[in-house]
Amino acid sequence: MTSTEHGAAPTTLRPENLHEARDAVLDTPGSLGITGAGTAADWAGRLRDVDAVLDLSGLHGIIAHNPGDMTVSVHAGTPLRDLQAELAEHGQHVSLDAARIADGATVGGLVATADAGPSALVHGGMRDLVIGTTTLLADGTVARSGGHVIKNVAGYDLAKLMHGSYGTLGALVEVVLRLHPTPKATGTVALACPLAEAAGHASRVLESPLEPTALEWISGERSTSEQGRLLVRIESTEAALPARMERVAALLGAGAETTSDDVWDVHVSLVRGSGDGAVLRIGARPSRLPGLLAGLPCTTVTAGLGTGVATVTVPGTAVAEAHEAVHAVGGTSVLRRRPAGLDAPAWGPPPSALAVLNAVKAQFDPDGRFGPGRFDPWEIP
Repeated sequence: MTSTEHGAAPTTLRPENLHEARDAVLDTPGSLGITGAGTAADWAGRLRDVDAVLDLSGLHGIIAHNPGDMTVSVHAGTPLRDLQAELAEHGQHVSLDAARIADGATVGGLVATADAGPSALVHGGMRDLVIGTTTLLADGTVARSGGHVIKNVAGYDLAKLMHGSYGTLGALVEVVLRLHPTPKATGTVALACPLAEAAGHASRVLESPLEPTALEWISGERSTSEQGRLLVRIESTEAALPARMERVAALLGAGAETTSDDVWDVHVSLVRGSGDGAVLRIGARPSRLPGLLAGLPCTTVTAGLGTGVATVTVPGTAVAEAHEAVHAVGGTSVLRRRPAGLDAPAWGPPPSALAVLNAVKAQFDPDGRFGPGRFDPWEIP
């Protein structure tokens, strides 16, 4: 967030290195919001009024790249698209394809919001790609994961805790990432089919030796029929790709056909949402996801049938109902786009681990300085 809901905008602090960031936290009393590129400013709970906003977009660039070890250390304010461009020169990349990367989303912001894309089927999300972090805590402590002793919080895996923390535990300033080789060739097979049928196809693909890197069902795109499409992405060598795609098409059966990789741009647009609807990110067991989605009043859907992660657009009046339905099957949900004027809960019912979350918050930020309101309506300070 870059402004408060009421009154004058807070002071914006834009440090350009770790030392300046630490000084900004120590020299600024009161509450702080943390931002980067601002591409997820309206995700989760609304930031309450804060005294200052810590803008970390000035901390950017590669710190160290070790091509042999397939790792890179980078300032957290670095847009991932810029990092990918530099890594491409070495035939490497960060295996993450979240929709807002093209909008300039930063490495730190992608970690803090637990964002991911279709390739999480194979490579996981940022939680799986991050192997080290440097985090600035509310008392000015600079905490490095993997050996840095921190008074009163020793034993925590900081890299994992920061994933999905929405800037409430600390400010990520440096991130060490695991890299993968850039695919030599990619292709996509598509099949027009309803969700229930897509779930059966997805099970067969996942049980086969075809090793798809993405398996998503999408619905709501204007250019195709209302029944939706199953998309299967394959990465391979140029020589082996055609045969693997033929095997995928044969497994899916009549109607399956090779399509342009541009179809993933459609996927991105559906994740972003449009119009007057609210966008929810949902996580549930893959086996329960189709039934869950069938019962929601969705106008658009992207459903990871192997990951159990979906992004849906629903009417603003149905947000609370959708949260309840997700909670009922043991899933999680968070609001990722709210139409102007919408007053709806950003999160579903509190999880059973809420007491643990509150205890962690108390350890890292006992005065509740960072990100107040981001987990409303839960009672995390």
